[in-house]
Amino acid sequence: MYQLDFPWLLALLPLPILIWWLLPPYRSESASVRIPFFEEVTQAAGIAPTTGSLVTRRTWPQLMVATICWFLVVVALARPQYVEPPIEKTEPQRDLMLAIDLSQSMETKDFRDPGGTLISRIDAVHKVVGDFVSKRPGDRIGLIAFGDAPYPLVPFTMDHSTVETMIAETLPGMAGPRTSLGDAIGLAIKMFKDTTAPEKVLVVLTDGNDTASTMPPSKAADIAKDAKITIHTVGIGNPEASGEAKLDTTTLEKIAATTGGRYFFGQDQVGLQDIYATLDRITPMNQKTLSWRPRIELFHYPLGAALLLAICYHLCAFLLARLRNRASMAPEPVSGR
Repeated sequence: MYQLDFPWLLALLPLPILIWWLLPPYRSESASVRIPFFEEVTQAAGIAPTTGSLVTRRTWPQLMVATICWFLVVVALARPQYVEPPIEKTEPQRDLMLAIDLSQSMETKDFRDPGGTLISRIDAVHKVVGDFVSKRPGDRIGLIAFGDAPYPLVPFTMDHSTVETMIAETLPGMAGPRTSLGDAIGLAIKMFKDTTAPEKVLVVLTDGNDTASTMPPSKAADIAKDAKITIHTVGIGNPEASGEAKLDTTTLEKIAATTGGRYFFGQDQVGLQDIYATLDRITPMNQKTLSWRPRIELFHYPLGAALLLAICYHLCAFLLARLRNRASMAPEPVSGR
């Protein structure tokens, strides 16, 4: 639509009339030349000397051009604009980081799918976590894989298809055979440091205990708490196992409790789906919609029209004056016998 940014400036339209009505006429005096034979000149010209003033009056073309130009200038001052349709941008208010354990034990086939078939832990993670990402269109999501060391696979992004592709292509052991849970939390804290989202959530999925970290998980959880990062932990291993394969539920519960998150334990694919459904419910999408309408300035059109009209008028007046001068200077025809 079209609009005036300063419509109140249209109140200036009657200003010339107010000036003409309120202010006295402009007066000026011009010097005269005294000549001793003034009477002889007036007699030869056939006129009588008079006293008074010369009042110049505008012609109708002058008045019309001045009125139109003033109107166009005032309209230009009011700043006409064309306002385009609104453009909306959705700005996420939460950054969500997924940290997935890819130690060698993730290829263990002790999970059952909804049909009861045994599948590996990583296959269950591919399905469940991929579906979880697809249901989070309003969040920026990042991905970390950890084994012997943590590795950032995807930085925070709204390109969820890339995150889903990277999740589907993860393989057990690609990050090493061991588990570095504390270092994975430390890497996530570092990646959250550059974000400006008000809410920061880390979801950690692991099937073993920490055997490779240089930073203890409890210390990493304290740092995450200071950075206002909420950590939800998901355990899918065997708490009854021994060694590295044993799921350290105590540590996972402590990490979640320290940061204000929750701990979950999944025994099969259905249970894992329920866990991520719960995570989806307790961390609802949080986003802010920004809207603005681009404006195209149009003031140069009325301003240019006023300038062009004034130039054309004065050019026409100049040409008419030249034609009149030539006509008055043309010699009269002499008739003879």
